[in-house]
Amino acid sequence: MPMDVDTHLALGLDQLTPDPVNGRSNNDIASALDHPEDAQYQSCPEAMIENEKTGQFERTKTWRESSIFPDTERDISVYLPPSDNRRNLNLIIFNDGAGYSTLAGPVRATRVLDTLHARGEIQDTAAIFINPGNPTTEIPISPSVIYDQQSTQRSIEYDTLSGLYGEFLLNDVIPWVSASYDVSFSSDPSHRTICGISSGGICAFSVAWFHPEQFSRVISHCGSFTNIRGGHNYPYLVRSTPRKDIRVFLQSGEHDGATIFGDWPTANMAMAKALEYAGYDYRFEFGKGGHTLRHGGAIFADTLRWLWRDS
Repeated sequence: MPMDVDTHLALGLDQLTPDPVNGRSNNDIASALDHPEDAQYQSCPEAMIENEKTGQFERTKTWRESSIFPDTERDISVYLPPSDNRRNLNLIIFNDGAGYSTLAGPVRATRVLDTLHARGEIQDTAAIFINPGNPTTEIPISPSVIYDQQSTQRSIEYDTLSGLYGEFLLNDVIPWVSASYDVSFSSDPSHRTICGISSGGICAFSVAWFHPEQFSRVISHCGSFTNIRGGHNYPYLVRSTPRKDIRVFLQSGEHDGATIFGDWPTANMAMAKALEYAGYDYRFEFGKGGHTLRHGGAIFADTLRWLWRDS
């Protein structure tokens, strides 16, 4: 089937595939990656404007300087705002960054940021687009798992319920970008946003959950709040833990994924209900689409307006 960049990246959740059970397997995700209902969603108007003044966008290949995830390399791209200001910038970080930055995809995040900057709707905002690590040495894999090394590393980084990926951002990525581009970022957690799709979506929530004093704005598209590495526990944790000062945007759809790991629409509904129960500032957009960025891209500018409405 034809596959754009964001859809290809979303396939990463299908690589940690246990043996088929009851005649089903995690290959069931395929229908959600190419569902006809997604055809109704088009990139938001702000993503289609070619602004006269654009931000600086630079791709960095084969970055290997992580102390948190040693023996990995990954692509990192950086967007800086159209103004000359390089101090105390707001920050948004994208997991599976290539799927969000490409102008061939449905989000076109740099275009949206350019448009919102041009209209004066947002403060000076930088963006970091990070792809999962590609191991430079072999990593141990269960013999019952169908895998490739990069997809397994992606799951270790994104699906694990811990503060480790947040530490990677805080200790490795942000200092490196700051030094390399001579920029500084706001220390206000409400001016720091983390965004992702699928396993990258649950990862975005984990970053804020474990580091609310550093990141308090979350965008999760088709988040994998399923039992890949225990993500199905989050609704209970949200309900039973004293409320944290984070604002959460969730998006999913009727035809989101359903595999041995769990049912994505149901899991995202459970997260939304848990956030409501615990009194969080949250928004849940539930559409008709599958496990792609099509719906998320159609409402991306409005997502940022809602998330940053008082920034």
